[in-house]
Amino acid sequence: MLNELRNIKLVIGYDGTDFSGWQRQENSRTIQGEIEYFLSQMTREDILLNGAGRTDAGVHADGMVAHFHTASAIGCDDFLRGLNAMLPGAIRIFSAEEAAPSFHARFSAIGKEYQYEIYIGRIHPPRLRLHTLHVTAALDIHAIRKGLTIITGTHDFSSFENSGSRDKNVWSGRGAVRTIRQALLLEHSIELFSLQFNGDGFLRNMIRNIVGTLIEVGRGKTTPQEFAAILAAKDRTTAGPTAPAHGLWLKKVLY
Repeated sequence: MLNELRNIKLVIGYDGTDFSGWQRQENSRTIQGEIEYFLSQMTREDILLNGAGRTDAGVHADGMVAHFHTASAIGCDDFLRGLNAMLPGAIRIFSAEEAAPSFHARFSAIGKEYQYEIYIGRIHPPRLRLHTLHVTAALDIHAIRKGLTIITGTHDFSSFENSGSRDKNVWSGRGAVRTIRQALLLEHSIELFSLQFNGDGFLRNMIRNIVGTLIEVGRGKTTPQEFAAILAAKDRTTAGPTAPAHGLWLKKVLY
């Protein structure tokens, strides 16, 4: 019975460059698929790894959380060492621990924190090219900060929702309403900054669509007032482009 199995919680980091996202896919290399394969090798069981969410191809993580059930007596430290010995260097398990039977990586979560990294120097350093977006146009940081203030709080984020995010024919639930508890611009150096988003949930490509539109605000193509109108419009066609996946990092899952 499922309630007789151990429930193991993993905290995972990965460089998503060479993977087709988190979710297992036929004939594609994914984070979930890689970890499940080696867990199955270790336990001699068919392991199903439940993640806190899905990240798209090219998106990275410092703090993805997942759990799996097993009848194996393998210790958590041995899971940690064994997985890190077998997994490719682009995936690392930061911790493995026993979780309560009721813990679920996705349904127990109360929020997530993401960070989008942007490099604005003239020449993009090779070590950053797969992990930050390079923007060569001059950006008005003050205007971007105004935009971040506008989206903080509880709003209908339909204007920043890609198709396939949810079944729009289902009227139950919260629809496109989400709460962003905190949205910050963090300056790491003169040439490198990140946009940090802490919220109770995010729609498909919501952050990348917000970032793409905020870059338009920073470039002066869209005013903060127009950005507020885009949010209020609840219409994806009014917003800016989707920022590339490789600048996005899942930093932590909140419980």
